Order: sequence, then C-alpha cells, then structure tokens
Amino acid sequence: MFDTIVWATDGSPDADQALVFAKALAHEQGASLVVVHVVQRYASPTRLAVYADEQVVRTKLEEAVAELERDGLPATLRVVDHIGPQPAQEIADLAREVEADLIVVGSRGYGPVAGLVRGSVVPRLMHVAPCPVVAVPPGASSPVSERWEFEEPALG
Repeated sequence: MFDTIVWATDGSPDADQALVFAKALAHEQGASLVVVHVVQRYASPTRLAVYADEQVVRTKLEEAVAELERDGLPATLRVVDHIGPQPAQEIADLAREVEADLIVVGSRGYGPVAGLVRGSVVPRLMHVAPCPVVAVPPGASSPVSERWEFEEPALG
C-alpha cells in the first residue's frame, strides 16, 4: 500500500512523536522513509537569515536517519531552504518529487506564537499535498501497528 513515506519535521517534540508512527508504518509496509526538514528563511537586505540551531537540528536528523537505517529501513534526509512564511508547499513539492504515498507530520510545531505568525503548516499541507497526510497529535504513544490494521481494499 505504501512504498514511500515522507516524515516532515521541524525538530519539535511533536514532530519526533510523529516519527514513531512513520517508522511503524514503514516497517509494516516495507516502505522507505524520506525525512524532510524545511528551513524557513527570511531575506534581509544583505543576506538570508540563519538560525542559531540549524546545525543542531540537522545533526539530530542525520542521527535519526542513521538509526532508521540501522533498524533496517531505507531512509534519506532532505533539507530544503524556503524563503517565506509557509513551508507546506515545499513539503508537498518534495512528496511529489519522491512519489510519496503518505506524509506523516506532528499536529503542532514549535510554539503557539509561531503558529499565529506563520499559520499552521498542517492545514495548508492537507490542501496542497499530492497524497494523504497523517497528523499525529501531541501525546500519542501507541505505535501504529498496535492501533490499526491495513488491508488492501477488495476490488470489484
């Protein structure tokens, strides 16, 4: 059913929780995982803004991809620069590029103030994504394999 799953992350704890579900689905389906992180850039008159924690987040994601591979899952990391307030289109474009069957995200990112300023990525992503989007709520703890069974639908 799923060959390629995109896990979109902003490095937040809620996004990390979504990885539990993405990983369980990938194991169940024999799918590969594409880890995507969109770095929101804002242009100044002289250059693009650089965030102090960019290297920390990138290192964390590189370690997550290495762990996924050690667990037997094919995984790749894609870090995308985005100028502007809404990274959902970048995630959707990448999902289209890798022919993703599913996008898994945390339902909330870093902080309510940032959400008010930038708008929520998840609702926008649900409108522009080329495939289904699963938004994992905060505090979700059960792996997917314990909660749902996936079966191919009977045709005709």
